[in-house]
Amino acid sequence: MQKPNRAMQGLLMMTVAMLMIPCMDAIAKYVGPRVSPGQIVWSRFFFQTLFMGCAAYFYLQREQLRLAHPLQHLTRATMIALATLLFFTALQYMPLAESIAIFFVEPLLLTLLAAIFLGEPIGWRRILAVLAGFAGALMIVRPEFAKAGWAAALPLGAALAFSIYLLLTKRLSDHTHPVAIQLFTGIGAMMVMGGALALGYVFDNAWLMPSIPQPQDLKLLVVMGLIASCGHLLVVMAFARAPASTLAPLQYLEIVSATLLGLYFFGDFPDLTAWVGVGVIVSSGIFVAWRERLAAQQG
Repeated sequence: MQKPNRAMQGLLMMTVAMLMIPCMDAIAKYVGPRVSPGQIVWSRFFFQTLFMGCAAYFYLQREQLRLAHPLQHLTRATMIALATLLFFTALQYMPLAESIAIFFVEPLLLTLLAAIFLGEPIGWRRILAVLAGFAGALMIVRPEFAKAGWAAALPLGAALAFSIYLLLTKRLSDHTHPVAIQLFTGIGAMMVMGGALALGYVFDNAWLMPSIPQPQDLKLLVVMGLIASCGHLLVVMAFARAPASTLAPLQYLEIVSATLLGLYFFGDFPDLTAWVGVGVIVSSGIFVAWRERLAAQQG
């Protein structure tokens, strides 16, 4: 049985991480008018690599940095780079809270993908919850589509890429140290985005145009890398201390943090339709987490 003190540690770590991570998105939205989304994403993983490299040097032994399954690590890094690029691009066209709310169809997508690729059982109740979550996302996408166009669909693409990233994380986390995983992710994503920026320069693509950020923006990008490193490490550590079904509903704290940041820094606040959509998505996600806990107890 899970020790209560470790479970409480996991809950606290997850709570801090979920309230912290939207700060990274707020920084991306703030510097977006001056720095391309591709450059922001590359910088995020560059600084993550620096921070995780320092952590690995001081805390890991050489054998813990042995790279097993390199193709899976590269695919995982590509998926998180793609998810981050799509989401950061969406932030230049949409409010922060609405973007994160749409992105939170990810736990529902993960439920479907885990059933398809990992053979995890999924009953009719979970299928209905997934469909309800998508309906909630569409309630937010529809009015945003009228204002932002196809950019409103970008968080959905980010959610799909992130779901694949999490599937690969499940496979790799059994035999790779969390710090090593984050280090390999940073290196791989930085390489992928470096190639994307080169193509963006050749083809003059505004989303992928490389640039040298101004000093103030550079400082913010360093902070973004630190937030990304600390936040995602806290998530990995939380999952090592508490069951996934217990921690999953805490993901929705991001919407609270994102709403407050969006209101304070950008003057954005979701309307009634968006809040109804948020409620449907959150309720669907919590139901799926509850069914997972019930299945685990029965198993």
